[in-house]
Amino acid sequence: MSNTVELTQASFQDSIKPDNTVIVDFWAPWCGPCKGFAPVFDQAAEQHPDVMFAKVNTDVEQELAGALGIRSIPTLMVFREQVLLFSQPGALSAGQLAELLEKIKSVDMAKVHEEIAAAAKESGSGSGEQA
Repeated sequence: MSNTVELTQASFQDSIKPDNTVIVDFWAPWCGPCKGFAPVFDQAAEQHPDVMFAKVNTDVEQELAGALGIRSIPTLMVFREQVLLFSQPGALSAGQLAELLEKIKSVDMAKVHEEIAAAAKESGSGSGEQA
């Protein structure tokens, strides 16, 4: 039994919540590297019940894949507290995926949110003030 969730365009945004970590595997049934990566992804899902593991079939969800700029598969994206922290094409080994998950879990999200807020403020709040 897999702990992974199949995402669609309709469910994608709802799955990226402020209080969770989501790792998304963009794949297609005809993709050899995707098939090779699937057991690694499923095994990691069993080892990390605190993380939502999700899959997007790019053949079925072409519009979603296009909107997210997916140009090759497999591609992994990791969101934590609604922030995209990682996006990379290519299959990872079990060790690389475990290392990625440890890094993602150790990110200081308070600092990330502060940086995002500061960048948004710098890019113009529309008030016409100069920094």
